Amino acid sequence: MTYELLGGALIGFAASLLWIGIGRISGMTGVVSSLFMWRDKTRHWAIWFLAGLVLASPVYFGLGGEAPVTMTDNQLLLVVAGLLVGFGTYIGNGCTSGHGVCGMGRLSVRSTVATVTFIVAGVVTVAVMNALGGAA
Repeated sequence: MTYELLGGALIGFAASLLWIGIGRISGMTGVVSSLFMWRDKTRHWAIWFLAGLVLASPVYFGLGGEAPVTMTDNQLLLVVAGLLVGFGTYIGNGCTSGHGVCGMGRLSVRSTVATVTFIVAGVVTVAVMNALGGAA
């Protein structure tokens, strides 16, 4: 079994467990917004969910996992990309994890349109970056 298949299965399991267990969608926009509602006792799940996401990487690398993908050192590009992702998440009513994993799993038309839009935008971005000589 490849790491990608295992990772996908774990994401699907976590999303299903959260949906079946407490009726919450595991999109990161919802998880992060729940962190700001700490006084609501029904939102404490978000800190544990986020902790699992943060701890997954060190555990993976601690067990000898590798990440062959490299990112750019261009700080301006990273900041602009982060702002664009945040803006897109705001106007798209959610992020790729919420729409792609959870929304499409519930057969949501809105999430399907959003996911197709994400994919097309990603393909266009890669094509433009490659035409410009890459991000590095």
